[in-house]
Amino acid sequence: MPLRRVVVIGLDGLDPSIAEGLLGSGELPNLARLRESGGYSRLATTLPPQTPVAWSSFAVGANPGAHGIFDFLQRDPATYRPEIGLYRYEQKSRFLPPRAVNLRGGKPVWDWLTEAGLPSAVLRHPCTYPPDAPRGRMLAGVGVPDVRGGFGSPSYYADRPVPANGDAEHVVLLAPDGEGRAVLPLRGPHGPGGDAVLDLGLAVDAAARRVVITSDGSDPLEVAEGEWSGWLPVRFRLGMLQSVRGLVRFHLVSASPLRLHASPVNFDPDSPVFPISHPWDYASELERRLGPYHTLGMAEEHTALNNGRISEDAYLRQCRDVVDERRAMMHYELERLDEGLFYVLFDTPDRIQHMFWRYRDPTHPAHRGEPASPEFARVIEDHYRECDAIVGEAMAYADDETLVVVASDHGFTNFRRGLNLNTWLYRNGYLALKDGMEPGEAAGDLFQHVDWSRTRAYGLGMAGIFLNLRGREAEGIVNPAELGAEKDEIIRRLTGFQDPDDGAVVVQRLYPRSKVYAGEHTDRAPDIMVACAPPYRISSASVLGALPEALVEDNTERWSGDHVVEPTAVPGVLFMNRPIASDAPNIIDLAPTILRALGAPGGESMEGESLI
Repeated sequence: MPLRRVVVIGLDGLDPSIAEGLLGSGELPNLARLRESGGYSRLATTLPPQTPVAWSSFAVGANPGAHGIFDFLQRDPATYRPEIGLYRYEQKSRFLPPRAVNLRGGKPVWDWLTEAGLPSAVLRHPCTYPPDAPRGRMLAGVGVPDVRGGFGSPSYYADRPVPANGDAEHVVLLAPDGEGRAVLPLRGPHGPGGDAVLDLGLAVDAAARRVVITSDGSDPLEVAEGEWSGWLPVRFRLGMLQSVRGLVRFHLVSASPLRLHASPVNFDPDSPVFPISHPWDYASELERRLGPYHTLGMAEEHTALNNGRISEDAYLRQCRDVVDERRAMMHYELERLDEGLFYVLFDTPDRIQHMFWRYRDPTHPAHRGEPASPEFARVIEDHYRECDAIVGEAMAYADDETLVVVASDHGFTNFRRGLNLNTWLYRNGYLALKDGMEPGEAAGDLFQHVDWSRTRAYGLGMAGIFLNLRGREAEGIVNPAELGAEKDEIIRRLTGFQDPDDGAVVVQRLYPRSKVYAGEHTDRAPDIMVACAPPYRISSASVLGALPEALVEDNTERWSGDHVVEPTAVPGVLFMNRPIASDAPNIIDLAPTILRALGAPGGESMEGESLI
């Protein structure tokens, strides 16, 4: 007999090794209860094992070639420049407004359910911007940008010089007057005349260790030192008849000297620039019922922590706010779930592990020779226990007619050293720089000094190598008839590449796309996928087309854990309250499992098999 409900709790990045250890010590009682009532298994992930890739494969029940998401980034073959790989904007004529287009293809499980007359409530699933239109409700997740159109661009204000801009941030030097007052310029969306800027008012009270921020039409916002503010509604005017609304929060690091962090400006749920929910007013409904919330797809302030602008404590408190928002949404939907699918993703396990993995490794290069603080040694385990409590709350809504699934899209591992992939391609004769240029800081990023007339291959994103193919790339030189031989040569030479410092294997395996992807979107994939061996990963510099001098270098960033490595090294987890009918479940099996559980026909395009 079909069941009435399926409840899926996604715990992004939950790692089986850590979870199994905590299960063994009795610290995850709700997941243990779920395992005992049904089953538990490690869950095979995608290539690459990355959030938008893996969850898209969950949704369509097939490999990435069927949905076309291969990374956060893709390249424009006409310009070689990196672009966001999850969505794009298009404007068919100057008389029509622009619109957002979701780049995830394939037919997701909630569309099959809609055809079967069954509803879905989907909260924050990646690659749902703009959202699909299932029967039911959807709030978009990873992929929703800030009002500037990116994954998140915070601002940082100071009253004296601070180190140069970090990744994706905007640093502003202020000069408060004798009464501590200053104009606080907040960057907004790109407009016809450049960036829109909203001038807020700032009053610094150093003695009271607080600031007050004012904006026309809003109540003054007071922020105490060391605290996060509430949400401040803002409006950017782009012209006579056009404006963009958003929400921003502040964290006061210090009143004297002034150090003030502003979050990326989130879409206002009541009036987003582009749709972020289905129906269009569902985002507003959640705000009315539960209060304002983060709409940015990657809501946790990891950029601010990675750049050293906020403390670990401040980051954890902001992560707590994100979890509390998602938890309230989960309860709101589960209380009215009568039939069909409910899905919610908690992203925070992934973000906390990225930023706190260094505390699991006392010699991690991110410590820069300093002792690791014992204060944060158990942060990851503490969050796993919180996730277990969330699972228990969801299980309270389940009855005998409910399938409960708890899954992660991938696991986690150490990220100690980075491979400068484009530097390797340069050193081995596949990538050329313009005359007089050598790898190093002067070579810049975004391929700005690459000589395409002599370049045969280049790396972009966290795992991809593209051939500079004639007829496909703007200045391609590789003969299509020689494409197979070129790929085979690179694979042969790079497989097993060893760290020059100690001889450890850096690259475990390379995959030609024709051997791992199939489907209508396969032609968008990199020609070769690179799978590093932990604790190595493609370096952050290589992701955006830079060529540092060294082939391999220490990762000294706070972003110290990762998962974009050989997929077999980072499986996810799967718990169900029904026995798992497979010894080797894969993330692509979950969509057909949902259809089978609900007795819904369809799923012919899915490659996975039902696990019940």
